[in-house]
Amino acid sequence: MIDEPATAQPDLPDEDTEMYEHFHFKVDPGQELLRIDKYLQYKIANATRTRIQHALEEENIKVNGKSRKANYKVKPGDEISIVFAYPKREIELVPQNIPLTIVYEDEDIIIINKEAGMVVHPGVGNFTGTLMNALVYRFESLPNQKQSDKDPFGELRPGLVHRLDKNTSGLLVVTRNEKSLNKMAKAFFERKVERKYVALVWGDFAEDEITIDAHIGRDLRDRKKMAAFPGGAHGRNAVTHIKVLERFKLVTLVECKLETGRTHQIRVHLQHIGHPVFNDEVYGGDKIARGQVTAKYRQFVENCFALIPRQALHALTLGFAHPSTGKPVHFVSEIPADMQAVLGKWRTRLNP
Repeated sequence: MIDEPATAQPDLPDEDTEMYEHFHFKVDPGQELLRIDKYLQYKIANATRTRIQHALEEENIKVNGKSRKANYKVKPGDEISIVFAYPKREIELVPQNIPLTIVYEDEDIIIINKEAGMVVHPGVGNFTGTLMNALVYRFESLPNQKQSDKDPFGELRPGLVHRLDKNTSGLLVVTRNEKSLNKMAKAFFERKVERKYVALVWGDFAEDEITIDAHIGRDLRDRKKMAAFPGGAHGRNAVTHIKVLERFKLVTLVECKLETGRTHQIRVHLQHIGHPVFNDEVYGGDKIARGQVTAKYRQFVENCFALIPRQALHALTLGFAHPSTGKPVHFVSEIPADMQAVLGKWRTRLNP
């Protein structure tokens, strides 16, 4: 006897910034002894034996808190936790010759410095011109890439374990093989990847460092947006650490260190505490939020908005243990020209 197939549901929705899938469930009381690889094939939709085997090899499948081999036999009451690289999407991924800024590459990983305005992967309204289209053109083989129409587990996001918003610039890691894909998915899930962003935000801060701890989920009034839920009534836990880097009285340059990776996390958290990201049109940063609105000041802000026609947010650093060597690697990306130009304007205004 085996409990009903394909009933396990992932703990994480498909809109998270981190691109992995986590399952956690308890084996039914009536379950007979059965090899874990066979059990999971029945239990989870689209969980092929190969996919399960990769997860087992990378110790991404645990039973009662311990890693198990493929020959382990599940029994009633076992608690199983699984981290898979992200599942398929049924749209063809077309290779396109699009310029990319590659900071580093080896046989296992690629570090991209993404420009603002580039969508990371295809989706509704963006089926071409994405980072993924560029990657499959440049690299012949990436993990989970769709190989043929008969491949039911092809990916729209080959090698991807996290992403950046379209109008956020900065560093992104892409994996080049199944081992690295699973290693990095596990690292993100276990919060062993260090990510720091810089953001120009409205307002000044009373303290130099603060931590924002508030759940993030779909906005209850506008499903196209995310919202903060400090009481935890909705959404998933999210933690962002903020450090002041430079003060301009009416706006502030801050460093944002992610502890979790929810959709729009930094932007939502900063809006939640009254400091929306400068020129963030979704979360209220595209209007004057501080200062006396004189004609001269309004023109100054509009000039700044024109210099950076997107949210002033940049993924500055990325650090993790290399998936093959285990040695720590760290990458840094300079603040882009549009953001530098706006910072220059505010510095001049503060100290003419």
